[in-house]
Amino acid sequence: MGDLLQLIVSGTATGAIYALAALGFTLLWQAAGTINFAQGEFVMVPAFLMLLFMSVAGAPLWLAFVLTCVVAMLILGVAFKFTIVNPLIRHGVIPLVIATLGLSLGIKQLVKAGYSAQAFPFPSAFPTGQFAIGNAAVSHADVGTLLLAALIVLGLQTFLNRTVVGRAMQAVAQNTEAARVLGIDVNRMVLYTFLINAVLAAVAALLITPSYLAKFDMGDSIGLKAFFAAIIGGFNQTRGALLGGVLIGILENIVGFYISPAYKEGVALMLFLVVILVRPEGLLGKVEERKV
Repeated sequence: MGDLLQLIVSGTATGAIYALAALGFTLLWQAAGTINFAQGEFVMVPAFLMLLFMSVAGAPLWLAFVLTCVVAMLILGVAFKFTIVNPLIRHGVIPLVIATLGLSLGIKQLVKAGYSAQAFPFPSAFPTGQFAIGNAAVSHADVGTLLLAALIVLGLQTFLNRTVVGRAMQAVAQNTEAARVLGIDVNRMVLYTFLINAVLAAVAALLITPSYLAKFDMGDSIGLKAFFAAIIGGFNQTRGALLGGVLIGILENIVGFYISPAYKEGVALMLFLVVILVRPEGLLGKVEERKV
């Protein structure tokens, strides 16, 4: 029983990180009709930015994270929107999908050639060690990850539901033309969504890189699992991204412990296939027509 509780806590913490990256998928799709298959690399880039700020500028981790959030918003938010999404979205989703796949490959090769192909250790934002909950040993890092992820998600939901800007962003996500008729600055709201996605990617990088190590291809697994999480939960529901991420994290740990670690990486794919066959709109998704 203690092992199971430990697996659930650890899996929920890992799943919460997947959920943060998956939230980026759902937010960009809802607000701008954008599917970003470079989302995993959007998590990888902030990890290397933080390493640069810590190694070159000597910044502590918290300051490196703040600076990385600013740079990420400029590069992964503003630059991505205006140089790639805006010119291509008018031609439909397929050209944008192809462009983001190319962007994913380009970012990996750029980091590999410009920084290193090696894997680098990354400091944890939380203290090392464990504490006992009954017969289970729970790490401080898992609890810290859960608390920080929960704080980010609750803050995002509060912003979206309780502020004028947040409600305007939701209006744009639901019906772009109606929001424009009501006088909402649609372009600005969409830009805010890209900025939020960049910050979510930076937070995911802060939380997952201590386990994954900072390496040029770390985004492959993260991006794929985040995409699966978004589909499993429902691509048109932010709550679905959370559910999908947590399910993947918990099931990976249980399968890896009780069956075999060799099957752990296939859990997300199998869960994705089951859900997409039984409920194509996702566990919390709704069948709806989208008007952009």
